[in-house]
Amino acid sequence: MKNICILRASPRRYGNTNTLTDLVSACWQEAGCSVTEFDLYNMDIRPCTACRACQKDWSTTACAQQDDLQRVFPAVLESDLILLATPIYSWYCTPPMKAALDRLVYAMNKYYGDEKGPSLWKGKSVAMVVTCGYRPQQGADLLEEGIRRYCRHSGLQYAGMLCERHLGYRTEFMDDEKRLHAQAFAQRFL
Repeated sequence: MKNICILRASPRRYGNTNTLTDLVSACWQEAGCSVTEFDLYNMDIRPCTACRACQKDWSTTACAQQDDLQRVFPAVLESDLILLATPIYSWYCTPPMKAALDRLVYAMNKYYGDEKGPSLWKGKSVAMVVTCGYRPQQGADLLEEGIRRYCRHSGLQYAGMLCERHLGYRTEFMDDEKRLHAQAFAQRFL
């Protein structure tokens, strides 16, 4: 992987998800990858309205909404790997990530117009860094299945998930085992 686009969707800059993502990103940068990161919580990202304006031009993302996601579209198109980094809230991703995913699926897939067009991002890889309060098989399973389906629908390659559990607000999240997991996860893509 040479070009990596990281979409961060944690409300806390120094929270659990961002701490893990920082480790993964640092590994990739040290290996010489070009890493472009977006903090979705600090961006103006409006929800998709299904207006289908994006379906008129099959050569570009062309979303009618002129918000901060316009900066994300080209970075996603130029990337080899898209990393989705989000804590789990109510068994799914946070609202900024959901808004970005909805807008990306329409803008990148020209499936929804009068005629079916191409997927502009077909073949790209998608991976996730996720944190949750439950065991991953009960805390992140719905998000992972949703992203697997999202990838199949879009012609993307689902590349896996790093999911770490936090045992509560009175416990320290980061430990040596989680650091090793983050480093091993990052190495898989090099």
